[in-house]
Amino acid sequence: MRERILGRHLIVEVFDADPSLLNNAHALEQLLLEAARAAHATVIKSVFHRFRPYGVSGVVVIAESHLTIHTWPEYGYAAIDIFTCGPKMDLDAALDVIREKLDGHILQLELRRGLEALPQRTPQAREVSLQV
Repeated sequence: MRERILGRHLIVEVFDADPSLLNNAHALEQLLLEAARAAHATVIKSVFHRFRPYGVSGVVVIAESHLTIHTWPEYGYAAIDIFTCGPKMDLDAALDVIREKLDGHILQLELRRGLEALPQRTPQAREVSLQV
């Protein structure tokens, strides 16, 4: 039988985080690399960019998929995604690192990706829209 859950996608909203940290590309890269290691992910490569006057976007590519971050330091806000298609990653350990280092208010949502994620399908229903 085919696997019904092909991946887990953790969406993390961080509010009231330290603006200076949210504007530091090197520190955020180290944070996501540490989160990936804590989750037992296999790191392939990371790329981070600091925007002017502020904000950082970055990605850590892992064999299991990716971790990304986009920040708005002027609002103390960060949007983080952790996606894994491997069953061995410990998403809770990754989130613990993020929670400890960013020290803000965190809202998290987990989506199970793949066949199980779709509502009942019919031949006529070619598209499904979900809002959270």
